Amino acid sequence: MDASPFHPGELEAQALAGESSRGAGIRDFMPDQHRDFFALLPYLFAAGRDENGWPIATILAGPEGFVTSPTPNELAIAALPASGDPADATLSMGASIGLLGLDLRTRRRNRANGVISERDGNGLTVAVDQSFGNCAKYIQVRQHETVPVATTAAEELGSLDAAAGALIAEADTLFIASGSKSGLDMSHRGGRPGFVRIAGNRLSVPDFAGNSYFNTFGNLLREPATSLLFIDFAKGDVLQLQGVAEVVWTGPELADIKGAKRLLKVEVTRAWRRKAVLPLRWSEPEPAPTTLATGSWRRDQAA
Repeated sequence: MDASPFHPGELEAQALAGESSRGAGIRDFMPDQHRDFFALLPYLFAAGRDENGWPIATILAGPEGFVTSPTPNELAIAALPASGDPADATLSMGASIGLLGLDLRTRRRNRANGVISERDGNGLTVAVDQSFGNCAKYIQVRQHETVPVATTAAEELGSLDAAAGALIAEADTLFIASGSKSGLDMSHRGGRPGFVRIAGNRLSVPDFAGNSYFNTFGNLLREPATSLLFIDFAKGDVLQLQGVAEVVWTGPELADIKGAKRLLKVEVTRAWRRKAVLPLRWSEPEPAPTTLATGSWRRDQAA
């Protein structure tokens, strides 16, 4: 890989944040521990890019072992997007893909980005060109159980309705897709329930101290189109959003929520809801210690 694994947007984001990183954990292959980790997962988070070039976030699911790594530069995923998933068409042969493996049982997570080299009726093969681990901050522990798969149509929302707003307002976890000329990234954000503020179709998400890579924010500086994924862990519902992002680096608004270093604001432009589509249900969360050290809009503004 190049001397720096970061593209210009990521380096600019690091400079704006007053932080830096050598990116020593970013590799152009997957080490064995990452390859073994992906094989333990019953779900995998993915980012594709639609016909307009906008990222879209989704989740793939299967029995443990549905993801394998035949070589250090290859992931084989024995699953396809569920029926009605608006991300389905984006995950085609030759398309860029961002992947996040996150095990909520153990709070481990690893990223892999690359290109889909094959797609057939059984799944995808990804040629991996970038791999790295992520810290376990702000990941809530959840146990899961398997349930029968429901077949439901995707409901495209004209705007965020009351049910979508309620899911977002109570969320302690979200997933975010972003892109640049270098490819796609899929990442995670977590906090106390209420850490996402919703006002109409505009969301505000605090960014807490992380690994100083700024992959997502670096992408958004160059390409502000983004996608957020929210999951109702009790019901298996999925809410997928697309929107335009803005990063607030400084200012008095940061003081409104404890621990916020920056704010991510997203103006939602499209939204899809799919009810009970996931073959998994999760337990009540056990917050990460880092999560308990942060605030939420509700808590901090009520104090």
